[in-house]
Amino acid sequence: MRSTSLALLAFAAALSTPGASLHSQPAAPRDRLTVADYFNWEDVANPALSPDGKQVLYTRTWIDQINDRRESSVWIMNVDGTKNRFLVKGSDASWSPDGSRIAYIAAGEPGGQQVWVRYMDAEGATTQVTRLTETPSDLAWSPDGKSIAFGMLVRQNEEWRVAMPAAPRGAKWTEPPRIVTKVRYRADRQGFLENGLRQLFVIPADGGTPRQVTSGEWPANGNAWTPDGKALLFTSNRVQDAEYSWRQSDIYKVDVASGAITQLTKRNGPDNNPVPSPDGRSIAYTGYDSTDATWKDAALYVMDANGGNPRALTASLDRTPTAMFWSPDGTGVYFVAENEGARHLYHASLDGKVKQVTTGAQVLTVTDIGKSFLAVGTLSTATRPTDIVAFDVRTPTPRTLTDVNGDVLAGKQLATTEEVWYRSVDGYRIQGWIVKPPGFDPSKKYPLMLEIHGGPHSMYNVGFSFARQDHAANGFVMLYTNPRGSTGYGSAFGNAIKNAYPGKDYDDLMAGVDTVIGRGYIDTNRLYVFGCSGGGVLTSWIVGHTNRFAAASANCPVTNWLSFVGTTDGSSWYNNFAKYPWDDPSEHLRRSPLMYVGNVRTPTMLMTGVNDLRTPMGQTEEYYEALKVLKVPTAMLRFNNEWHGTSSTPSNFLRTQLYLRSWFDKYQRPPAATKVTQEQ
Repeated sequence: MRSTSLALLAFAAALSTPGASLHSQPAAPRDRLTVADYFNWEDVANPALSPDGKQVLYTRTWIDQINDRRESSVWIMNVDGTKNRFLVKGSDASWSPDGSRIAYIAAGEPGGQQVWVRYMDAEGATTQVTRLTETPSDLAWSPDGKSIAFGMLVRQNEEWRVAMPAAPRGAKWTEPPRIVTKVRYRADRQGFLENGLRQLFVIPADGGTPRQVTSGEWPANGNAWTPDGKALLFTSNRVQDAEYSWRQSDIYKVDVASGAITQLTKRNGPDNNPVPSPDGRSIAYTGYDSTDATWKDAALYVMDANGGNPRALTASLDRTPTAMFWSPDGTGVYFVAENEGARHLYHASLDGKVKQVTTGAQVLTVTDIGKSFLAVGTLSTATRPTDIVAFDVRTPTPRTLTDVNGDVLAGKQLATTEEVWYRSVDGYRIQGWIVKPPGFDPSKKYPLMLEIHGGPHSMYNVGFSFARQDHAANGFVMLYTNPRGSTGYGSAFGNAIKNAYPGKDYDDLMAGVDTVIGRGYIDTNRLYVFGCSGGGVLTSWIVGHTNRFAAASANCPVTNWLSFVGTTDGSSWYNNFAKYPWDDPSEHLRRSPLMYVGNVRTPTMLMTGVNDLRTPMGQTEEYYEALKVLKVPTAMLRFNNEWHGTSSTPSNFLRTQLYLRSWFDKYQRPPAATKVTQEQ
């Protein structure tokens, strides 16, 4: 671990003093987690098993306190966790088929991220094998170890020539306009897409000139070699006017030598994530038939290598498979799926029998399965941060190989998390979790924070949360739930908010608050609510429909669907309404929190990144101005160096935590009761 500098400790303390924050914060006991501990927090990801099953590569991320950013490096250890050590700067390392080398991505010349290869002998020589102008991704070794495939953006700069007169000598004319002609022309965390498409490339593993193997007016997503090394599998939608399609894709095969492309699936609906079997005779993938449902869980399919004989293996599971691996003996497919707040490994045999392999209140991500049935991945629980684990899939008891945050948590009392199920309207059973402060005393009264997830199609889980632990260490009980619309509960539950969001999920959230209050240890004068993205939508909706909360923070919200659908980074949100707004705006208005702002009495803060393209700043500004006109206590915090969300920069994570508690501490009781419409 890296020691926290005194300057950064002072910074964290300064945020909780008058003048730097909205309200002072009491000093936390020494045995409690604090925001300053976050500077020493590390993360691990993407463990990869060596071909001989004896070593594990993984990416380890830490915080560069001076430059306020996260940095990554590749580490290596024995499969039993011994001899754990730094290997090289970079990330996303993968073994060559014979285990003699690794490929990884790291900074290089002339700039940006490049592909590197390191020999795993005693010399440990490293070679930068690319000189790219764009960032590579999805590195994949060819089966013979002679080539590396990767994906990369290919720019398609279109020139629009007009008869401009020549500029006078020494003139300083304005730059020409940015010309946009695509439906999707920008993306959050990327900015303007510059008319570029992702294509697949192959480069000699010893270095050389990358050769583009896919082309055309369509992107190539994913990257998997066929076992014979002759072709790459990828996902695309290579049809006319593809940019107007909604949730449509197929699986293709490109011959690496000739560039000839063969379409393998032809379903009306999305087919993705192709994984060839070890013998090359079959391909596993995910997909579902086209639907206008806002959420549909995908199934695991298998087809012949030529695209024939497709059949579903998990039609009865109703959970979306991810991270798929063929069993070493080729008799089935292992995959990861989310279910009711947990994430586990499953196995589907080729005759359609599905079995859950791992169990327990945990969040498991399997990233590799070796020839000897040994799996490696990451695992987290409510009280255990993410670490690397390994286990035999036939006797699945994960053993922890790392403890990267053990020193940070040494001597700290952590919050406890209690699972709760409760009934909501329409008979729905909703799952949630109550986070209780260290030293919790049920005879006392505690303030409550209701935390709402985004998406809205996503799932809160039982994994470790530094943010929740920090809030609980400061004396708050927290409630987080998976209201209808959440994933991990089946297609019908996820689609239950179709043409109604936000609405019934509001009822689910209020029923959860009532459930916790019924336990007897909540101070009902100190109820607070917050969330980002979809959580910001519901927060701004909640304060327009009830005055029970003493304060709220609607972070990166959508407040006006009319203005949102045409300004977010893509056109897909038009499909989440029954009609286009120019044909009939009534649904967009009915579902917009802004239409209920006249009911708001709750002090409501808004926090949004200045670069946000997913829920653009204008959504925050509209709601802020309305609250100011109505003289409702509010504040708009415009976070610098942030896209969607407010916590990707380490110091901004601290600010998000501290400003949130500071705002809540300002308000100790709900506003005076007034009539609030319940129309939804």
